[in-house]
Amino acid sequence: MTQSFSGTRAAAARWNARMLAEASDGTRRGTRWGRGALAFVPSALVVGALGTALAQGALAANFSVAGQPFTLTSNGVEGSGFGAIVNTPAVGRPDGTTTTNTAMARVGFASAGLAGLCGIVHQSIAGVPYSLLLTGGQKVTATPPAAFTTDIDASNLYIQATELQAYGPTTLQNAVLGQSADQVTVAGKPLTGALPGGFGLGSAGGEGGSSITLHGLNATAYDAEMAGALVLPDLKIRVVPGTATTC
Repeated sequence: MTQSFSGTRAAAARWNARMLAEASDGTRRGTRWGRGALAFVPSALVVGALGTALAQGALAANFSVAGQPFTLTSNGVEGSGFGAIVNTPAVGRPDGTTTTNTAMARVGFASAGLAGLCGIVHQSIAGVPYSLLLTGGQKVTATPPAAFTTDIDASNLYIQATELQAYGPTTLQNAVLGQSADQVTVAGKPLTGALPGGFGLGSAGGEGGSSITLHGLNATAYDAEMAGALVLPDLKIRVVPGTATTC
């Protein structure tokens, strides 16, 4: 027993001496856990928050990246109770300050159906770029189909975007183009940031209000808010290296 313990202690001493010698020569060895852990933290927090929200039966009420745009795409959107205004929301900067110098469109749907959803967030941690991809429903294609069927239901959906475009024909019904922004309502409420006399696209009245059909959707957004429920079939969340442009 004593001889075995002595041999083990001697082996440990030799290993310790070797580690000290290697450390003193300035060469990096092994896994750089500090950088790896730092890069993983943001994605882990996002995935954890989404998982908690899903466990409670709904996706997070607000999806945004501080001061940084993200991309939302879909094969198509059918929305009712539609409204839009131009406003200048406060946008956070990396240093913690905010700016209101960027004009954006705030678009709202009292009820909306989406033909698949692809959300892409780009970030760089410790100089390493990566992309967070959030997908749900049918696969969103680079070229939207001529006809689409919605498979995602959303209520009280709001998007704050610097650019929002469709790739095919857009059908707008029962709408007033150029309505004063403060008179535009979605689900009975005015849109955030609306100013009297500002540009607005609202409803001409009637049952259900205005409606819109977009063949293909591509939005550069700063905020996507689901004040109601968002039902996402086949939700997938992935973190991939580099700057992804499609899901």
